[in-house]
Amino acid sequence: MVDDHFGHCDYYTIVTLNEQNQVMSQERLDSPEGCGCKSNIASVMQEMGITLMLAGNMGMGAYNKLSAHGIKVIRGCHGKVEDVLLAYMDGKLNDSQISCDHHNCNNHEEKPVYVIPSFKNAR
Repeated sequence: MVDDHFGHCDYYTIVTLNEQNQVMSQERLDSPEGCGCKSNIASVMQEMGITLMLAGNMGMGAYNKLSAHGIKVIRGCHGKVEDVLLAYMDGKLNDSQISCDHHNCNNHEEKPVYVIPSFKNAR
């Protein structure tokens, strides 16, 4: 399970899917210290071959940085990792197009929210 806000999460869950959308592997990528827009996480993910991030929310700085590194972002994902993954694989996720407008964003739900922040497609 991960945090609701991209820049505050402790780690990312990296899932590799095959061409039939079957899970081939799952691994943990620890988050660098600091916010997502000022870290090197986008370039690290690009080097790993990650092409899609499913996230709860993030600021436009992080969104733009990930996009510039060829990583498509779908914001507004909520639930258990397995549930979010199934929703993605079933084509049921759409980008909420909602972004945080400051680093100490408290505009999220008070209850725990779980997000899958990253995927890479196996080739």
